[in-house]
Parts: sequence; C-alpha cells; structure tokens
Amino acid sequence: MKLTFKHTHDGSETLYREDLNETYHSIHGAINESLHVFIKMGLQAIEKKTNNILELGFGTGLNAWLTFFERSKNQSIKYIGLEAFPLTQEIWLELNFPQQRIYENGTLMLEKLHELTWEKEHEIDENFTFQKVEITFESFETNKKFDLIYFDAFAPNKQPELWETSIFEKMYGLMNENAMLVTYCAKGQVRRNMQAAGFLVERLPGPPGKREMLRAIKK
Repeated sequence: MKLTFKHTHDGSETLYREDLNETYHSIHGAINESLHVFIKMGLQAIEKKTNNILELGFGTGLNAWLTFFERSKNQSIKYIGLEAFPLTQEIWLELNFPQQRIYENGTLMLEKLHELTWEKEHEIDENFTFQKVEITFESFETNKKFDLIYFDAFAPNKQPELWETSIFEKMYGLMNENAMLVTYCAKGQVRRNMQAAGFLVERLPGPPGKREMLRAIKK
C-alpha cells in the first residue's frame, strides 16, 4: 500500500493511496472537511453529556484528535476507532495537523493517539476514553451501543462494499435510539441504502468543495 503526502487547500496534509487512486481527506481542506462533517454536524449536534463514538476509518487520527480538543467541557466521550490498515510511524509523524490548527499539546496528543496500544481501552483524561481496533467493520463485533458514528470510509466508487445496505443495517443495530451517523458522502444510492436500513436521512450543507453531505438518524 503506497502512500504519499498531498497538501490540501487549507494547508493541512492528507495522504494519497495509490492502489485506490484516492486521498484520505478532501483536497479542498483535510482539517476543514473533518471539522464540518464530523465535529459541527456530528459531535456538536448531539445533546447528551455522555457519548459513545464509533469511527469507521481511524486512518490519520484526524477525527479522533479533533474530537478530543473540540468536545464541550461537559461532554464525556468513549471513542472507538476502527482501522484495517494502520499507518506506520514514519507516515504519521510527518502529518502537519498540529501546525495548521493550534491546540495546547496538540502535537503530543496526535502522537499519543497513534502510539497507544491497539485493542486496549485507554483513559486519556477523566472525560475521554480511547480505543483503536485493527479490524474491518465487517468483522467487528461488540455489545456496546453508540450515540454517534463517524463514517469516514473511502468513497463508494473505491470501496463499494462498505456502502451497501447490509453495512448500514449493521451500523443501525449498533446504535442507540436517536443516535446519528455522519458522512461526507451525499450520493443518492448511499442515501437510499441508509433509508432501506431504517435510517431517517438528512441532506446537509457539505464541507468546502462539496454541495451536500448526509446525516442519518436512528428513530
């Protein structure tokens, strides 16, 4: 799996995966995309004080990193990130997210998220518990229920098997009532597959470079 760095329009870097001819984030802005799709339309849209979050596609760690710093003071988060193909240290050490969005100890936190032992639950602070699991979503099994899912898989034309109705049915079964799923994708067939799985689906304004995105709610 050959990866190369690409600069995006907001100054942050993404990775280009040659075998899929696809980037990990939008070339219009990696950080801006994640802030809009997963933080603004996901994390900041839920009202519960304690939330279980599942991420499909831990990848660069950007979404988990932003979630740690952007959560409200009264939010307690239990975060699980799934990743079938973890990045090597050589790659993740070069990511420039902390230089483009400044947080106190931002660099140390990004490194920590990548360095922490896989499969084990870690208490980052009293209100943030983090676990990353090296596994495909198809093989993932848990008795936990989630309040928010970050669906950050590669695009449907690159990994169509991850956007089928059966995948959304599995996600639906892992979610609490009124839980939300957010994704950058807005394709009509994806929306219909979500609806077929039982979700109420909203079209929302998209991040820079995209007109729309989708948010699915379990009712």
